[in-house]
Amino acid sequence: MPYLQAIGSRIRALRANTRQVQFASQLGISQAQLSKVERGEVAPSLEILVLLSSKFKKTLDWIVTGDP
Repeated sequence: MPYLQAIGSRIRALRANTRQVQFASQLGISQAQLSKVERGEVAPSLEILVLLSSKFKKTLDWIVTGDP
């Protein structure tokens, strides 16, 4: 689904130069789960979205839709 790929792309941008395994550990998920989210195969949980929003000071709207 294109919107899941867009969410994954924004999460990948937030991860920047951090390795997937380290970033996944910080989020409390497996590297395999993070990989699926970043590729747009599965949606991130609300818990992960809220954690990313808080950690990176980004709105949920931005993470989900790309709107500021």
